[in-house]
Formats: sequence, structure tokens, C-alpha cells
Amino acid sequence: MVKVERTFPAPGSLAIESQKKTGHYDKPDVIRQLREDFHDKCYICEIKPLQDPEVEHLLPHENGKYPERKFDWKNLFWSCGHCNKIKNQEKYAEGILDCCEQDPEERICFRLQEDNVDVLAKDGQDEKAARTAELVWEVFNKKNTEMRVVKSEMRLQELQKEMNILYDTLENIKKNPSSKTTARKLKALLRRESGFAAFKRCYVRDHAEQFPQLLPYIK
Repeated sequence: MVKVERTFPAPGSLAIESQKKTGHYDKPDVIRQLREDFHDKCYICEIKPLQDPEVEHLLPHENGKYPERKFDWKNLFWSCGHCNKIKNQEKYAEGILDCCEQDPEERICFRLQEDNVDVLAKDGQDEKAARTAELVWEVFNKKNTEMRVVKSEMRLQELQKEMNILYDTLENIKKNPSSKTTARKLKALLRRESGFAAFKRCYVRDHAEQFPQLLPYIK
């Protein structure tokens, strides 16, 4: 999960639909803007491109119980179905970090340790960061149904592929530090817009002594 810059003003359909008894918050203008703002990746697991997109509410509207949340542009996020379903648990109802308002990388570490995803709040007393870290961990590890086994393992495999590309490119920059082509590739891999960016950027931070020249790419 990385910082996302949300575009304003809100899509026009939200104000119109909010006045209807059975209004919809997923009209085409909302879909287009969310997809663009979130760079066509799930804001929770960061898989990209997103094959099963859903409009997700950061704070649940609970089937219309909180109408002010249902059509609030700041409360709408671009998510995959897998993450949306896992987030739909009571323990996350109090809210997770709003990645459009706060930078998750400042409060959470995202690491891949061989075959294990390790996501932890930097401050154990930071309840919202800890809850967010638990959610991200769960989307890669929750396997209480056979379908979730498949979806969690698929995300882990995609994360491993992306990290392996990073590892290979870092080896190349070690061998040829002056390579502009490799530097451009690393810059693209470390952009917030890239898939699983939080994990890749955290790896570079953890190895800053080896790759100090890359720190400007993750500011």
C-alpha cells in the first residue's frame, strides 16, 4: 500500500446518485477516475493490472446505514474482489489507513522474506497502522477457504515475480553502476504507480547502504 493522489473535484454522478432512493456509486465517471487515480492497481495488495476491480468503501456504509459514506468521493477506493472481501470483516470496520491522506510507507514495513510476506507497523502502539498491516498480511496469507488459498497464493506468486525483477535489476546496477538503461528501469520499478511498489521500495530502504543512489527514487 502506497500513497495515492486523489483527483478533485469528485465525479459528477455522485451528487446526482446520492439524491436517488436507489442511487449507484459506481457510474462510469467514478470507475474511470478511480482507475486512473489508483493506476489500475488494488490499493491494498497492489496487484497490477487489476482483473476483478471493485469500488470499495474505506469506511463501510453498511447497506445504506451511513448514506454520507456511500457517495463520499473520499471514501471510494479501487480494490480487487479478493481484498474487498477480506476487508469486509468487523475488525476492519473502525478503519484502516487512508492512503490518499496518509503515507502508509511512513508507518508500515512491507517485506517479502523468501516465501513469506511480512507486514508490520513501525510503531506497535499505532493501532490504525497495525490494523492496516494485518489486512495487507491477510490478503497474501488468509486461506480459510479453497478459493482464498488460490487467490492468496496467486498474489504471492505475482509479488515474487515482481521482486525477482527488482533483485535482477539491482544485480545489474552493481555490475554496471553507470548504466543509464538499468537506472531508468529501477526508477520505473520503484515508482508508486508500479505493482507491489511498497514491497520494492521497502527493500531498497532496508538496503540503503548498498544502493544509496536509489534513495531519491523512493522519496
